[in-house]
Amino acid sequence: MKKKVRLKKEVKYGFIGIVVLIIAIVFLVQFISYRTSTKYKLKDLGYTTEEVTTIIEKLDHEQVKDILKMEYNQNIVLFLQEKYFIYDNLERYLDYQKENQDKSTSDVVTMVNVNRDRDFYTDTKETDLSLGDLILVNKYYSLPDDYEPENIVKMNLQYAYDDNSIRDYVYDAFLEMYRAAMEEGYQLITNSSYRDYDWQDTLYNNYKTSRGQEYADAFAARPGYSEHQTGLALDITCYNCTNGTFDDFAESEEYQWLLKNSYKYGFILRYPEGKEDITGYNFEAWHFRYVGKDMAKKIYNSGLTFDEYYAYYIEK
Repeated sequence: MKKKVRLKKEVKYGFIGIVVLIIAIVFLVQFISYRTSTKYKLKDLGYTTEEVTTIIEKLDHEQVKDILKMEYNQNIVLFLQEKYFIYDNLERYLDYQKENQDKSTSDVVTMVNVNRDRDFYTDTKETDLSLGDLILVNKYYSLPDDYEPENIVKMNLQYAYDDNSIRDYVYDAFLEMYRAAMEEGYQLITNSSYRDYDWQDTLYNNYKTSRGQEYADAFAARPGYSEHQTGLALDITCYNCTNGTFDDFAESEEYQWLLKNSYKYGFILRYPEGKEDITGYNFEAWHFRYVGKDMAKKIYNSGLTFDEYYAYYIEK
């Protein structure tokens, strides 16, 4: 009888021992798993629980592995929370912020996305012609040396000053916009349109010779970097503006009408007021770029410049 009781106790204690061992093993496995987890490694770098959650939610596995190779930096999390954050630009954001500590994280993201952390006409590349009407041409994206747009047609003197031409479908869009403006009592006219490489070269060098390179770069594109060479850009003014020039166009009712309505016909204001740091050009109330009706509406509703929209929604 005593042997049976002793055996039962041994079985009972043996079972308890096995349970304890299993619990210990499970705990050890969980502990090892936690110590090797991404969350633990991020916390070990100094990130808070909330910051760890943000990093894991915003980045994929490979991107998180990159973060683990860096030192703790609170700005990384702040950048991740920006609407127009682009992961491939992260290191550039961090470098640019070091040099511009007065700028907000939002401003840093914007400036880097449009390449303004680099000097104009440096580290340039050819634009992606496969994008059609959405190609970006600015001080960082150039056209091929032999580029010539197709279907360029001459504009009638009723709608443009002499010696103006544009792509045929852009002309059609402009005529639709012209007629809509006329119905409301506004008369538009094109001052400048398609310019080939040689024309742009002459224009730019005239500015450079008479006013210096800094002035030339602020008011005109270098040859090969001009939207006018694409056949997608129009400089628009009005008949009742001073001598048909741009001197007072920004104060005209026609300009206000274009601001509110041009997107309906596929055009966007390319160099808006207050966006000079982003576009790289002084405010040009007259310079409108054709991107197509659907895209023009999206850009208009976004409140972004074409440079910003391109970086986040088209190129990305």
